[in-house]
Amino acid sequence: MAAFRDMEELSQGLLSLLSANHAAAQQRRLLGRHGQIMERLLETQNGAEQQLREILETEKEVAQSLLDAKEQVQQVGTELQQIEAELHKASEEDAHLKANLLYPFPELEDLKEIQADLEKRERDVDEDTTVTIPAAM
Repeated sequence: MAAFRDMEELSQGLLSLLSANHAAAQQRRLLGRHGQIMERLLETQNGAEQQLREILETEKEVAQSLLDAKEQVQQVGTELQQIEAELHKASEEDAHLKANLLYPFPELEDLKEIQADLEKRERDVDEDTTVTIPAAM
């Protein structure tokens, strides 16, 4: 019986050793898997950081583009106001020129009437002052 007990203890020891060996192998496997997961995590983290940097750079470019567009809109608005002011001034000048162009015609008509009246008076005066010389017979 002692041999049986010794054999049982030896079996228990071997099983314990095998369990310990199995646990160590499982631990090595888990550590390897943990290492792989950590490596993937770091790769993912690095990729995410790179994407964030790219997004931030894109946001900066878009913001600058927006600021440039706003500045351009302001410049175009200023130019538009200047053009509208010039158009208004040109319209006023056009109206003034048209008025000046039309102004001489009534005055010219008045002058023509005065001239015709003067010519009529001259004819009337000439008729009144015409001296008839009797013909010598």
